[in-house]
Amino acid sequence: MTKQYWYVILTYVLMQLSGFIGFPILLALGVEREFIVGYWTFISFTIGLIIVSWILRAEWKEGDFRKETASIPQTILWSFLGFFLALFGQAIAAQIQHQLFGIEPGSQNTQDIMGFVMAAPIMIFAITIAGPILEEIIFRKIIFGSLYKRFNFAVGLIISSLIFAVVHQDFKHLLIYFVMGGIFAFLYVKTNRIIVPIIAHVAMNSFVVIVQYVFKDEIEDMMKQMEEMQNALSAFIHFF
Repeated sequence: MTKQYWYVILTYVLMQLSGFIGFPILLALGVEREFIVGYWTFISFTIGLIIVSWILRAEWKEGDFRKETASIPQTILWSFLGFFLALFGQAIAAQIQHQLFGIEPGSQNTQDIMGFVMAAPIMIFAITIAGPILEEIIFRKIIFGSLYKRFNFAVGLIISSLIFAVVHQDFKHLLIYFVMGGIFAFLYVKTNRIIVPIIAHVAMNSFVVIVQYVFKDEIEDMMKQMEEMQNALSAFIHFF
């Protein structure tokens, strides 16, 4: 791994830990507690993206691997397909978790993030744009790319996807994040363009945020109806 890559990783780690300094600063400035997480996430992710982009300013070239780089039409096609592959992979992983371990669909981590987004919509930029770009640079371009070049695709995918999953700290849904990491790694190698998994990741996060932000009331009503149906069915079964 190059010195620049270590600088990028250090920037990402400091960005993740910056709340220990940022939260008290915002409190001292009179920002209400309910807005602090959203505001600081936007600030730290934006600054982190700027710094990382500057560190890698000499490396924004296409073709990280010794293979043919996808053409522009192929890049557009795989970016489009990547979005649906990500959604499909997430759904399959969720079903596997549910069938094998009884884990219900729906991530508490996602719900917590959406709670912060509702309080401070400016956080949407961090969740849908800055976050996915930084994660693809860290986990695919740097970690996966370095392992892939030194070992092979399988080793790079397993280690980078596992780290990607653990970093999200949603251990009940570890498999979902692992699968997502694997899909993004595949897109990266398939096209030899880091922009492809970035676009797919941005599109997926944007889709999730839009659905939960715009259709929040409809989703809550649907969940209540499902709970009522389950309660009614349970009462009916106990009656007989």
